[in-house]
Amino acid sequence: MLTMKKQNVRTLSLIVCTFTYLLVGAAVFDALESEYEDSQQRKLFDEEKDISDKYNITKEDLELLRKNIIKSVPYKAGTQWKFAGAFYFALTVITTIGYGHSTPQTIGGKVFCMFYALSGIPLCIVMFQSVGERLNTFVTFLVKHIRKCFRMKNTEVSQTHLIFIAMNLSTIVLTSGAAIFSYFENWPYIDSFYYCFITLTTIGFGDFVALQRDNMLTNQPHYVTFCLIFILFGLTVISAAMNLLILRFLTMNTVDEKREEMEAAAAARGAVRLDGDVITANGSVVSGAQETPEYNDLISVCSCSCYNLRSRGKPRYSVTRAPGKISHLLPMQASSTKEDNHSCTEDSASFIQWQNLGKKRASI
Repeated sequence: MLTMKKQNVRTLSLIVCTFTYLLVGAAVFDALESEYEDSQQRKLFDEEKDISDKYNITKEDLELLRKNIIKSVPYKAGTQWKFAGAFYFALTVITTIGYGHSTPQTIGGKVFCMFYALSGIPLCIVMFQSVGERLNTFVTFLVKHIRKCFRMKNTEVSQTHLIFIAMNLSTIVLTSGAAIFSYFENWPYIDSFYYCFITLTTIGFGDFVALQRDNMLTNQPHYVTFCLIFILFGLTVISAAMNLLILRFLTMNTVDEKREEMEAAAAARGAVRLDGDVITANGSVVSGAQETPEYNDLISVCSCSCYNLRSRGKPRYSVTRAPGKISHLLPMQASSTKEDNHSCTEDSASFIQWQNLGKKRASI
């Protein structure tokens, strides 16, 4: 029961932390982006109005022109649905990146895309998890042999070591990929790094998409190959790092739960049950005493008020005392104790008498 309560508290804490994280993120994005959004909106609408007034364009024609420009953006980037472009699109579907740079337009393409994603996404997730595990195993083998080559005393590779290596490898992939994309796409380095991060975390906003200018899908096959390999290898590395972090968190929870179960089992083994009364190993609770023929003998174990369950001639059926008040009644402490002005006045023979009687009436 205690373990379940702690699990519920942990789950509730995670929910609260997640929503708090969302609120903080919303506040930060609001502070950073809202003013820029207003200024850009005014600027673009003013430019649109100037063009409309200059060339005497009606609202209907302006709306038609706007739609035409938006729809023609993918086609200006070059051929999208030949085999290279289709493979690139299929990769963004099953990896859940979903840039949105090109989308199926026919009914058959839309229906096939749904069924293709329904089977491909689980397959891709399992594949990346499996490859990530193999990568972690290989890194463990490699680091262990490197430690042996340097004749280190401890050659074991802990989970913390693997997380550190995976995070560093992820950083190398992101920084090197950003440099290459910055060169080929003529993006600022920060935009290239942003694109790599958004891609490999499968967020895929689509505001930056590689291979979308000068018909690169057809004219630069070596760059297309690099983009595909970068996405596949980068997702494998990021998946390995994420798996290690999640496994670390789950391991911590499992260790806590096992420790709590062991503590509960140890407390149960150290408990004494006497006529329905339960005295735990730390002497914290006595409850449910029942009056029996030998009840007075049980009371004679100790003459102090800690175990006197009678009050004015009436039996008291439950009582709770602090650990120090009844600790001298526990089997593991046969010697008398004195605490909080309560003293046990019976000698050790009385305790032996109680212990012998307990063989008949108590269960440990």
